[in-house]
Amino acid sequence: MIEARGLSAAYGDTPVLFDVSARFSAGRLTALVGPNGCGKSTFLKAIMNFVPVSGGAVTLDGEPILKIGRRKLARRLAYLPQESQCPDYMTLGELVELAGYSRYSLFGGPTEGDRELFQKALGVVGLEGLAHRQVNRLSGGQRQRAFIAMILAQDAGIVLMDEPVNHLDMTYQYATMSLVKDLTRDHGKTVITVLHDLNLTLAFADDVVMMREGRIVAAGPVRETVTPETVGAVFDLDADIFERDGRLVCLPRMDARCRTLAA
Repeated sequence: MIEARGLSAAYGDTPVLFDVSARFSAGRLTALVGPNGCGKSTFLKAIMNFVPVSGGAVTLDGEPILKIGRRKLARRLAYLPQESQCPDYMTLGELVELAGYSRYSLFGGPTEGDRELFQKALGVVGLEGLAHRQVNRLSGGQRQRAFIAMILAQDAGIVLMDEPVNHLDMTYQYATMSLVKDLTRDHGKTVITVLHDLNLTLAFADDVVMMREGRIVAAGPVRETVTPETVGAVFDLDADIFERDGRLVCLPRMDARCRTLAA
């Protein structure tokens, strides 16, 4: 269980988060959604203590994250930023091998068990047999799966992802989110991810945290939380939410305001 209580954060003199609280249940995929600049990515960074927090606290299984050493924390919690990069010369195998750093001894490297885990991670994302290939020679979709393999190889129980489908076309968005969903369903991971597309959220997330202007507007199971009322409150958008083939769909209405913004 990871929990944020009363988090407030700012960039310099600009407040970004205001008394944000949320509990993330084990083994579930939670999506953070909301307009650009509402604080979603900052919320993830505040959980990781990557930005100065002026109030509140984050606990992991009841223990304050600030009291957990970085190497120990890396064994329990993995973070995939919005823009993931590596040196041009690095191979896929070398990239995935970095994930085991928190488990290595001071003068040691990967064990046989580590190497088996690396191979298994590449197999899960469908990149087995490509460990020798340079990461910059992979396609966009393959690169995204490569970084997910690195997260898998870290073998942490909780995974934080900041827009894992950013810059991907629709095919790779759904393929990547299917893979992310598998992390919870087949591998028992707890996943917290920032998403922009409500329909991706409705298709794959178990829970949702809906944010606006640095505050949480609504949070809970997707089917109970994403409603025309909450979509309107968060996005200033009229939308219909209906079920199609067993899953919810969000269909925005192209009203006068939308046409004005598009003009």
